[in-house]
Amino acid sequence: MQKIALSPDVSLSRLVYGMWRLGDDGNTSASHVQAKVEACLAQGITTMDQADIYGGYVAEALLGAALRAAPGLRDQIEIVTKCDIVAPVGRHSAARVKYYDTSAAHITASVEASLRDMATDRIDLLLIHRPDPLMDAQETGACLDGLMASGKVRSVGVSNFRPWDFTLLQSAMRAPLVTNQIEISLKTHAPFTNGDIAFHQERHIPLMAWSPLAGGSLLSGSDAPLREALHRIGAQQGTDWSAVAIAWLLRHPAQIMPVLGTNSLERIATISDALRVEMDRQMWFELYTHALGHEVP
Repeated sequence: MQKIALSPDVSLSRLVYGMWRLGDDGNTSASHVQAKVEACLAQGITTMDQADIYGGYVAEALLGAALRAAPGLRDQIEIVTKCDIVAPVGRHSAARVKYYDTSAAHITASVEASLRDMATDRIDLLLIHRPDPLMDAQETGACLDGLMASGKVRSVGVSNFRPWDFTLLQSAMRAPLVTNQIEISLKTHAPFTNGDIAFHQERHIPLMAWSPLAGGSLLSGSDAPLREALHRIGAQQGTDWSAVAIAWLLRHPAQIMPVLGTNSLERIATISDALRVEMDRQMWFELYTHALGHEVP
């Protein structure tokens, strides 16, 4: 599988396995989590996407249990994780309100907890999860630079940042921000025209796409023409609608890395089917037209 280079030291697989629902599975044993990772590796999917908040602050520990049971897996994967969301659950149950915290103290404590929970000595990519209205860019930037200098974090990026949030933080850092993980799908297609994708393309910064299947909502609501087109193209190419929806993102030149999450081993085994879908320009625009609900101007 193609690897996307984010820095001289860190490359991610073009398709990424998202672990936000790891704690929702009826079986959260180390062996079952290990089986999910191995099902990804069998397809060349080497990147595992985490966040401290996933599963109410338990998903990282579930991955860590699998890595403790099978330590050889760690060197076969890249670990992405995120921090700065504080929700009143789990380790932050005493919080009075959900909020964001990009202070150096919070980021450092979050990284230490992630390293401990995931049984690793390094995070391959650390993302600031959400823009923080109270962010002190100088403090946050210096903290991220320091974590990279320490070797605990190999590269840094952001998630859900608009271009102005991105440039503000980058202006206060020595190390480059290497990616932005944003919501992109046939349902959430505004980034193709609102400047979000163009901003990063101009700077040769690959993007990660969360919820690339729109949480399954592509098959619901009033989008019958889109659903019919996805199913038709999938049948023509010997795959299903989800592979077509992911191939639509892969077709774009911005080097988008879709983050796909499922707890089904059978579904995990088919994630890479998207790479087999042949999508020409007219097919891309056919799907885009259905997503817009009207033809392009």
